[in-house]
Amino acid sequence: MTSLAAPASDDPDPEALAAPPVTDEVSFAAGARARSIRLRAVPAEPPPLGLPAFLTRTLASRGVAGRGELNLPLSDLHPPDALPGIDEAAVRLETALQRNERILIVGDFDADGATASAVCVSALYAFGATEVDYLVPNRFEYGYGLTPELVRVAFARNPKVIVTVDNGVASIEGVKLARDEGIDVIVTDHHLPGDELPAAHAIVNPNLIDSEFPSRALAGVGVAWYVMAALRARLVAAGHFEERSLPVPNMAEWLDLVALGTVADVVPLDRNNRILVHQGIRRMRAGRSRVGIRALVQASRRSLARLSAQDLGFAVAPRLNAAGRLDDMSTGIACLLTGDEVRAHELAGRLDALNRERRTIEADMNEGAQLLIEEQSEGRASICVYHESWHQGVVGIVAGRMRERYHRPVIAFADAGGAAPDEIKGSARSIPGLHIRDAIADVAARFPGLVGRFGGHAMAAGLSLHRIQLERFRNAFEHAVAARVTERDLAGDIFTDGELQPTDLDLESARLIERHGPWGQAFEEPTFHGDFDIVAQRVVGTSHLKLALKAGERVVDAIAFNQTRVKSRRIRAIYRLSINDYQDIETLQLEVEALAPLQDETSEA
Repeated sequence: MTSLAAPASDDPDPEALAAPPVTDEVSFAAGARARSIRLRAVPAEPPPLGLPAFLTRTLASRGVAGRGELNLPLSDLHPPDALPGIDEAAVRLETALQRNERILIVGDFDADGATASAVCVSALYAFGATEVDYLVPNRFEYGYGLTPELVRVAFARNPKVIVTVDNGVASIEGVKLARDEGIDVIVTDHHLPGDELPAAHAIVNPNLIDSEFPSRALAGVGVAWYVMAALRARLVAAGHFEERSLPVPNMAEWLDLVALGTVADVVPLDRNNRILVHQGIRRMRAGRSRVGIRALVQASRRSLARLSAQDLGFAVAPRLNAAGRLDDMSTGIACLLTGDEVRAHELAGRLDALNRERRTIEADMNEGAQLLIEEQSEGRASICVYHESWHQGVVGIVAGRMRERYHRPVIAFADAGGAAPDEIKGSARSIPGLHIRDAIADVAARFPGLVGRFGGHAMAAGLSLHRIQLERFRNAFEHAVAARVTERDLAGDIFTDGELQPTDLDLESARLIERHGPWGQAFEEPTFHGDFDIVAQRVVGTSHLKLALKAGERVVDAIAFNQTRVKSRRIRAIYRLSINDYQDIETLQLEVEALAPLQDETSEA
């Protein structure tokens, strides 16, 4: 195999970095599935960043063009002016505060919606509002968004203004009903709009067609934070805080919520989102987060001082999301809003228990989904799978797991229940190269009446349809996907940042990677590949493999989760550099994401 290793040098000379001795592709065969390892594209002349060669290439491949972009200060955030509708929203909310009108925040039942709700409720109280309430739909009763049914529930709260967060851009009927009753609706959302917009008082959404806001990747909580920041600016200019003898709030106080919601919603981490997440995590690590987030971190068994975006995404967010998946997201919002330590830990414990229940349900559904897929989906470019026993709140996770396993766009369906017993609701997850909302929109346009409500992003979407139409939809969706993807898109190539020199396999390299995060969607945590000799291996826990691996003359510790013992004495591994701080002693550990045995003269039978 031709080496993919970088030059063994810390010199960030562009010529040395531009032409490392690489091949474009390396084979990787794990189990019955042969895949290719491919190198992430790097500019012909990577910028001089003053970092080791491997990290310079890694950052350049993610669009970092200069040293200045390595710093993530709040002063570099895009100003709110270009967000469509933000001035109208801020003016109406300022009037509501002056008149002491009742404001109702209507959220969504995921972590993005929960954090956005908490931002708005707590910020409005800090701004001096006394009539603020929140309402979040139960997905099993009202479905997604500001539906007419939810608006009727809202009437009992007597609001003069409704503010939607992380939803609303598709709520045509709900907004109309609210307006007919004299309620002004401010929509704050980030989902892609349809052909028709609701007749709201204001719509704040970076993805509106005429939007000139530079960061269309804002999460719902990011949009909500910007609206509150614009309102705060108007209140300061009007002397509002001085007149009421109120301290002027610092909008950075809400960045812990923004960081959690942004990571949880898996939106692309463009530079603006990276600033928001980086600054929020800094506050958490410094012990300046709200007590509910601290309690969730503790329930997740993570270290607040070492917290990372990965911890938020894979440990904290699932516990918050569990409330909306299995029960009512009001529990999650209450945890984020409380200022009482005891109450926060009680609510975090309840969320942790819901997450354990979710895992049990998910395991059963994953097993059933694999059986159904293997029966139905041979040779297809897409997967649509449904079972009448499945839990509506968990199908999104199952779709994601099946997407990872089969590298196909997946829609998992469950019964809608409630007032729509003949409907099924689907949660869609996509692969790179396919904009899944556009594929669903294509089906809806070609077959009017086939698809009910739908919406989402490039990589995730939701929809509803009548159960009897599932097979028809499955075929139409397959046609739409097949027209949009290539064989290479479906091959499941594994992109890495190349091979590391043995001298780069050290603790300082892991620390450098950690310092140059946050890493996440569209700014992926660095992964590398390489061939190693197995020096030792043992199973720990129930299904994890602890390894000692040798590269050149260097021996490093590694762990492979959900992996049994390897018979071959030599492996090809895809891994990340991580820091193991067991007993507060930091050591390098490779986290092996996948491995394949290599056959050689030393291999065992």
